[in-house]
Amino acid sequence: MPDTAPCVPTFTAMLFGLSGCLVDFGARTQADAGPTPGALQALKRLHHQGVPCAWLDELHDDLALPLAAPLPRWVKAIGTTEGKPWPAPDACWQALMRLKVSRLEGCVLVSGDPRLLQSGLNAGLWTIGLASCGPLCGLSADEWQELDPRERDLRRGKATLKLFSLGVHSVIDHLEELDDCLADIALRRFKGEKP
Repeated sequence: MPDTAPCVPTFTAMLFGLSGCLVDFGARTQADAGPTPGALQALKRLHHQGVPCAWLDELHDDLALPLAAPLPRWVKAIGTTEGKPWPAPDACWQALMRLKVSRLEGCVLVSGDPRLLQSGLNAGLWTIGLASCGPLCGLSADEWQELDPRERDLRRGKATLKLFSLGVHSVIDHLEELDDCLADIALRRFKGEKP
């Protein structure tokens, strides 16, 4: 029997915010730095699939690089010292050029920072907002877990509304939910939707 499953498009490249996305928002030193829930597993799966990845942050390299120390070395570090600051698309385009990406189609940006997400939208990328980490929530992963469920739901709801009001394509709590979100975006791409 022939395989009738649709040929779901693969992803060309993945860009991530550093602080509040790949690394705990509360981290300010290398000693504090730890990957966010699901970050290392998501990066490992993307690497296994051959999807190039990079992180972006507005911090200077002397602060950003120590925070990124727990991340795999193959994840490219892209600073924002060149070009216009966020929400200009320059940093996203520079990241894709550093990854040697030949087309925008299938490129995705994941972040909890509204300014970086706006940069991704301005660059023509698919965007995934993170509701439970980053500046909209303003809490580290440990602080988030210490909140009572009602307070978490309230903060998550406010962040989700803010992210969707920006125009992001999807919103998830954290990177542990990334696979399902990417599957949804792949299906939307298969149906012809563009960012």
